[in-house]
Amino acid sequence: MTTTIGVDIGGANIKISDGTDGASISFPLWKYPDKLNETLQELFLRYPAATTIAVTMTGELADCFTTKNQGVRFILDAVQRSAGKKEVLVWQTGGEFLTLEEAFEFPMLVAAANWHALATWAGRMAPQGDSLLIDIGSTTTDIIPIQDGYPIPTGLTDFERLQSQELLYLGAKRTPLCALAKQVRIDDIDYPLANEFFATTYDIGLLTGHIQEDASCHNTSNGKPATSVEAQIRLARQFCCDTEELSPDFLLQAAHLLLQEEVEMIAQGIKHVRSAFESESGSNVLTILTSGEGEFLASLALSKVLETASGSPIYSFSKFGSAQLSTAACAYALSVLASERHLKDITIEMGLG
Repeated sequence: MTTTIGVDIGGANIKISDGTDGASISFPLWKYPDKLNETLQELFLRYPAATTIAVTMTGELADCFTTKNQGVRFILDAVQRSAGKKEVLVWQTGGEFLTLEEAFEFPMLVAAANWHALATWAGRMAPQGDSLLIDIGSTTTDIIPIQDGYPIPTGLTDFERLQSQELLYLGAKRTPLCALAKQVRIDDIDYPLANEFFATTYDIGLLTGHIQEDASCHNTSNGKPATSVEAQIRLARQFCCDTEELSPDFLLQAAHLLLQEEVEMIAQGIKHVRSAFESESGSNVLTILTSGEGEFLASLALSKVLETASGSPIYSFSKFGSAQLSTAACAYALSVLASERHLKDITIEMGLG
């Protein structure tokens, strides 16, 4: 029996799943591109029974590459070398897998295709009518229209999707706080934020309790632990201060206000995509699907979109699966889709299809 693993290679994380479990591994590709092959080899060794590797990526946008074409081919080469004798399949935005050779020939078809694989699989939970998939990761938010179980995005590239707001560069951990607001208002006083990478959404998630502390994690703006104490220090610097100058209460209020700013931005994106979708289809969105490590942001944003939150059922990947699978949702979807492809091929070979 074929065992398939899905791997989603991003610029900051690599996500992997065998269709039953999932994991996200921090890997800043832009810093260590020369270690990608070694890292993938170590990951693939966790699944010794795997015979097929299904791949998608967003890491081609990392600024260690001059062009996306170069990035795609670099990532594909690393996968090829680390996969050994395993079959490699690559998802493309046309809604099917390419062989490794085909992906090398048409690199732009497989660039930034992870969202499409997830939507193709997730659409099965809403096989009839119009639905929206909201996937929020550490860096970005995808808002994907699905009709009768199939994704129908306005555009396929990041450039096109940014214009339609089906892609928002807002995430649960890596978004700089100065991208959310120029200032916060506390006790009728406006406090400006420095336009500097002192703190990120990771810090406001830690301080507001939406993200658990992890003292072993150093994927923060200053490379220090992901704890609430260190988050206070980073957030204080966003106001050109330190924790001797700003009280914990001030910092907590600021964190909540900045969280509200991000939630409002995501809510506006949902409203925009939903409105355009319903205008085009002539019907109402019936179902909402959510996934990703930033699912809590989707929940908060949907609570602001009152009609959607109250009138449409919301299916959370973390609730019917697990938090780990939700974080690695794209990799999970790939694993399932590739396994089904093999089953279909076997059925055809046996003359049953």
